[in-house]
Amino acid sequence: MNRLALLLALLSSTAASHAADLSIKVDGARGDGGSVKIALFDAADRFLKRPLHSANAPTQAGSATFALKDLAPGQYAIAAYHDANDNGKLDQNMMGIPVEATGFSNDALGNMGPPTFEAARIELPLDGSAIRITLR
Repeated sequence: MNRLALLLALLSSTAASHAADLSIKVDGARGDGGSVKIALFDAADRFLKRPLHSANAPTQAGSATFALKDLAPGQYAIAAYHDANDNGKLDQNMMGIPVEATGFSNDALGNMGPPTFEAARIELPLDGSAIRITLR
């Protein structure tokens, strides 16, 4: 039992030493009501479909800040929106166009729709990173 506990402790400390932190500041929320929601994606085929991680934070002075801890270094893309009425969804008009402010990592813009994973892709190094997203 002692060997198993030691092995588990070593494995968990090794895993923690290979984790990176990502700090995200989202600016451009329209007003101070509601919250900002983000979704983190790790692959093009999951982009805007199945996030690896999601979070929300209250809007303060048109901004929100997030700290994602213990991520594996690698490639990610982030989508964000200002849920102004805090109904838990991205409100859209009858044409399917968002009526709440949205943004993506790299401040990527799409052409007649959201950007691609590649356009929004960021590299998270082992020592972590901080990024900004501007909502539009």
